[in-house]
Amino acid sequence: MQYKPCVLIPVYNHPTTVKPLLQAISLYALPVVLVDDGSEESCRIVLQDLAREFESVHLLVLKQNRGKGGAVKAGLQEAQRLGFSHAVQIDADGQHKVEDIPDFIQHSQRNPTVLIAGKPIYDESIPKNRLYGRYLTHVWVWINTLSFQIEDSMCGFRVYPTEYSCQLIDKVFLGERMDFDTEFLVRWWWAGGHIEQRGTSVTYPQDGISHFNKLQDNWLISKMHTRLFFGMLLRLPKLIFRSPGKEQWKYG
Repeated sequence: MQYKPCVLIPVYNHPTTVKPLLQAISLYALPVVLVDDGSEESCRIVLQDLAREFESVHLLVLKQNRGKGGAVKAGLQEAQRLGFSHAVQIDADGQHKVEDIPDFIQHSQRNPTVLIAGKPIYDESIPKNRLYGRYLTHVWVWINTLSFQIEDSMCGFRVYPTEYSCQLIDKVFLGERMDFDTEFLVRWWWAGGHIEQRGTSVTYPQDGISHFNKLQDNWLISKMHTRLFFGMLLRLPKLIFRSPGKEQWKYG
């Protein structure tokens, strides 16, 4: 299949940051799948205007808010329907470095069945509680994969091969909120998929809008780690004897 990438941007009530993001992406002449994840009317109108302003933008509107994971899943399925072989997912809030998109795509072109995932390089803007909280997730991921290959599972800057990603979405349960990013990488690994991590600068804007719900999302993440742990136990022999470079994609 011809390598045909797009950029995937899930949006939930980020009316001010999307246009600058699209302007930066336009320098690379890449089509964009913009997912309106049930935003409020003010943001919805902005996204509709941007879809008319930028010819490269395809707007997918979800009637109800599904959460970041749900928006990414819907966006990947839409990208595949539109004929894109790969989707570069980037957050709408301006955290990620758009200038890294060509590097991520270049590495994806060399290994089109590999999922390219960002490995954050943080500046001083990151809240310390988030920085320390990530390390606990890292430990659980290493336990649940019996591997140190996934150095960071929470960064949303990625290049997804759409065919294999949609196969995974169709076959297994995946969380739809902030639990999605980590669960997808672990289950991708379990399915025999390969992951390459690329360093990328991540900034937390001082006036940035966060949709992380401390109570709900921490509970969902805890449940996710629990079900992954028991899933790891069921796959224990296969994971122990996994031979790097020899796995075959399970759902092909």
